[in-house]
Amino acid sequence: MFTHPFYHPGKFQEMHAHCPVCGINFEPETGFYWGAMYISYAITVAISVSVGVAIRVLFGPGLNINIYIASIIAMILLSVPVSFRVSRAIMLSFISPYKYDPDFEWDGKLKEDDEVIG
Repeated sequence: MFTHPFYHPGKFQEMHAHCPVCGINFEPETGFYWGAMYISYAITVAISVSVGVAIRVLFGPGLNINIYIASIIAMILLSVPVSFRVSRAIMLSFISPYKYDPDFEWDGKLKEDDEVIG
């Protein structure tokens, strides 16, 4: 789906316009991934709650609130590329008219497409 690895700082969001294996269009309509913002928000809330609970369990209730805030913000910032990609993949899999085909046989050749969404 994506043209660069998730740890590439400036290009983690760039996507192929079409799948290099099967050729499906990764952006069926303009603004298709706007709904992925809500999925990303849910992922971010889950990360925030998980980090807060983990800090509370590991270090006890007497910890300064600034440590909670700094830890949660740090984890959110570190997880931006992953949550961005996961939310787009979820959006595409739930809403897309293309469904998984267990009988699809890939010939091993990648389709050439220089167009990038990003």
